[in-house]
Amino acid sequence: MADTQPRNDSAADGAGKSIESTPDIETFTKFDDMGLNELLLRGVYAYGFEKPSAIQQKAIVPLAKGRDVIAQAQSGTGKTGCFAVGTLEQIDPKIKSCQALILTPTRELASQVQKVVQDIGYHLNLQCYACIGGTDWRKDVEILRKGVHVVVGIPGRVFDMMRRRELDGHKINHFILDEADEMLSKHGFQDIVYDIFQELRPDVQVGLFSATMPPEVLELTEKFMKNPVRVIVKAEELTLEGIRQYYIAVDREEWKLDVLCDLYNDISITSSVIFCNTRRKVDWLTEEMQKRDFTVSATHSAIQPEGRKAIIQEFRNGGSRVLITTDLLARGIDVQHVSIVINYDLPKNLENYLHRIGRSGRFGRKGLAINFVTEEDVPVLREIERFYDTHIEEMPANLPDIL
Repeated sequence: MADTQPRNDSAADGAGKSIESTPDIETFTKFDDMGLNELLLRGVYAYGFEKPSAIQQKAIVPLAKGRDVIAQAQSGTGKTGCFAVGTLEQIDPKIKSCQALILTPTRELASQVQKVVQDIGYHLNLQCYACIGGTDWRKDVEILRKGVHVVVGIPGRVFDMMRRRELDGHKINHFILDEADEMLSKHGFQDIVYDIFQELRPDVQVGLFSATMPPEVLELTEKFMKNPVRVIVKAEELTLEGIRQYYIAVDREEWKLDVLCDLYNDISITSSVIFCNTRRKVDWLTEEMQKRDFTVSATHSAIQPEGRKAIIQEFRNGGSRVLITTDLLARGIDVQHVSIVINYDLPKNLENYLHRIGRSGRFGRKGLAINFVTEEDVPVLREIERFYDTHIEEMPANLPDIL
């Protein structure tokens, strides 16, 4: 079974630095053994968690005890539940002000995290609000003034609320940075994240969750964290029974469409995501497949947030079986029933290959990734194999028989 992660359990950057897991971290294989609030435990089980994932076994308790935590794990391994439970354990329901701040890189992910936190904390009578922009800022002000316990947001709108003095950083005890590698490498995010840190109290607890550990993330850990517990989930734990990876050699770019349609005609696919590198390609491919009577939907950053939300919800509900998108959807959006991911274009960013194919095989389910590869793409494919220490085989002719 092919690996889908870097070759060891350290997190290395391009300069050769690395973060190793803290030795002898206590592992809890049952939620019942973690010493959690009974009401929170009820929320954990009501949400559908039965036993903790690898990252939850090691990182929930240190978070719940107030330790700074660095956790490296790919999307789909239960990290949202990890920092939700670890943070909620420390919230005082009687104090009606923001005690925890969670930052994510996209509105969609922030909305999803807000729902997870709200659902898990239901029995604690806690309020969690998504401060995500795209709406009238006065609504945010109104809700924040009424008082919420947890704010999940994107950096721009959160910092705007801090500048307006509607969100008091000195009252925030717990700070979680989700998808930190994305936030600190994306143009325009890094400065705002640092500005937000300056608004927080010096002794704020920091939880940093990242799929990779580039220099920007390592720099943040050195500047703002105090003796953090490091949980680097091993490669074999991240494969989650494995995601099968194949490539299809396509002689010319313009032939990919025919190959794609033949693929859908040949195999039974319950639900799939197709990734393209540009919004224009997404729109073109959507139109061409609809011309051929395929029922598909599409989303990318040029679509308004409410429209994207409706499209993703329709896909989750089964109203559409094929979703065509850019890397907007590669990180964090939890669509449990995806069985196949197709890279119509190989990703330009190596880290995004992991995030894309992680849309299938979520938290213990088997998945399948198919990559369309022209002659020009071969060097990129080889680079992906080297980066993840994996082997991507050519798709067998009898794939329908082995699915």
